[in-house]
Amino acid sequence: MNGGEIIANVLKKNQVQYLFTLCGGHIAPILVGAKKQGIRVIDVRHEPTAVFAADAISRLTGIPGVAVVTAGPGVTNSITAIKNAQMAQSPLILLGGAAATALQGRGALQDIEQLKLYESIVKWRTKIEQNCDIVETINEAFDVAKSGVPGPVFIECPIDLLYDEELVKEWYGKRSGSTSSIKGKVVNWYLRRHADKLFACSLDEIINDNNEKIIPFSVDQKELEEVASQINNSKKPLLVLGGQTTKRVEIINDLQSGLKELGIPTFLASMARGLFRKDHPSYFRHGRSKALREADVVIIAGMPCDFRLNYGRSINKNGYFIAINRSEEDLKKNRKPNIAIQADPGTFLVELSKSFEFNPVKWNNWFETLRKNEEIGKQKIERFANSETDYINPLNLLKVINTKIEDNGIIIGDGGDFVATTSYIVKPRNALSWLDPGPFGTLGVGAGFALAAKLVNPDSEIWLFWGDGACGYSIAEFDTFVRHNLPIIAIVGNDAGWTQIERDQVEYLKDDVGTQLNYTNYHVVAKGYGAEGFIVKSEKNIEKIINQAKRISLNGTPVLINALIGKTDYRKGSISM
Repeated sequence: MNGGEIIANVLKKNQVQYLFTLCGGHIAPILVGAKKQGIRVIDVRHEPTAVFAADAISRLTGIPGVAVVTAGPGVTNSITAIKNAQMAQSPLILLGGAAATALQGRGALQDIEQLKLYESIVKWRTKIEQNCDIVETINEAFDVAKSGVPGPVFIECPIDLLYDEELVKEWYGKRSGSTSSIKGKVVNWYLRRHADKLFACSLDEIINDNNEKIIPFSVDQKELEEVASQINNSKKPLLVLGGQTTKRVEIINDLQSGLKELGIPTFLASMARGLFRKDHPSYFRHGRSKALREADVVIIAGMPCDFRLNYGRSINKNGYFIAINRSEEDLKKNRKPNIAIQADPGTFLVELSKSFEFNPVKWNNWFETLRKNEEIGKQKIERFANSETDYINPLNLLKVINTKIEDNGIIIGDGGDFVATTSYIVKPRNALSWLDPGPFGTLGVGAGFALAAKLVNPDSEIWLFWGDGACGYSIAEFDTFVRHNLPIIAIVGNDAGWTQIERDQVEYLKDDVGTQLNYTNYHVVAKGYGAEGFIVKSEKNIEKIINQAKRISLNGTPVLINALIGKTDYRKGSISM
């Protein structure tokens, strides 16, 4: 077994089913080894897509996704996607190719200091220096990625540790050449000794290493009792759940049941969307800031008080604030809680629901207040949906699509204004059925998230909601969808501009410079890659084209709907900076 095959063997033992990559000479043995192990290799058109796909795999399965990129540009192209995973707390492994160990720092092709580059954006970065290190390093990477606050790990894999020992020693022998000079003999001795060090361990020593399991976060009984007491004594409790709540995918069903048992009014953010069915009475989508200002007990679980919660300023100053988070830093970010509970939030809430019973009836008046706020939000949608726009009113487009998504549908958001509007209108059908970038707000995640979602859930409808700006980042991946038989449905909200930026820029600076696009024929681009594409310009054709797209995707062909939409002021003043 060469180094690439050993890596693939370890990945297989860690339950890796998919490997995302863009090929390169520095990483070929890993890809070939993965194929031999039965790991499905998904080759994409740009390295960030590979990392975004690995990110989505971890969110949907709880098993760290794995991406493999070539040295130099492959590694640097991955930086934004890795930073997005870090901020979303997604456990993933990035394997980066590297120049041969003896040539590093000497001007070899695509040789840069990759470990320093990744120092601030991963949980751990390391380099394989001997064949003895391979199994231990890969196993440790999985442990580090999943434990504590999850996150990405970067492993540098020099090319001379990936090929067969005999071949590598032959390379070094040829490189040393024949010489009679003392200096030449010293170089030859160094190269032979260097090659011997690379392969210091026998195959038996390498493959018999064991992988230890991670012990999940524990829950403190006194903290459970304190939280239960505060809830029972409250008149206006409120629960806000962030994406970290869903990190333990294996307890998602228990978490969904537990939240229903708790009966506390709840708002959901990021990956937590879908933990409640779309019309559950405890689930609210509108008026969150107002509810936070009025609640007497606020529980923020699985997210910090960042820009999404107005840096904690929206929380009632006279209320009792409880924070539950894996991260000690995030527990106290911007707003110090009355109780800071460092624990896995999903595990804590499941235990809370099992250990205590609550009586939601005494919160009837509070529920009624929240329902009124909810109705105001729905009326706002209807008001803007009835406004006249050029082409299609985007709110009406989204309302129709919401009625067409199957119960097994998975929704991916990649964009600014259009996707933010989508989050208020298109309702996730179940847990783990909504994917967005997370707090980094990265554009370009869509194609990678969509292909991972289809791989993990082959029988589900995958709906990718793209802003027309965002789709430009990864529309080339329609080629990937076609080549790997991944029939997703993409909706491009095409308003010919970077509308979320344009709206405030024009109001405050009176200039739209840099914010304008064209009504580009994105559907033609999709057709060029072998998919199907449609353009829709009027509301009377929406339902017909969506039904047609659903039928085509069922037959195995990816589809892009280029929906020309107008602009509304539905989200005026909502930009975060």
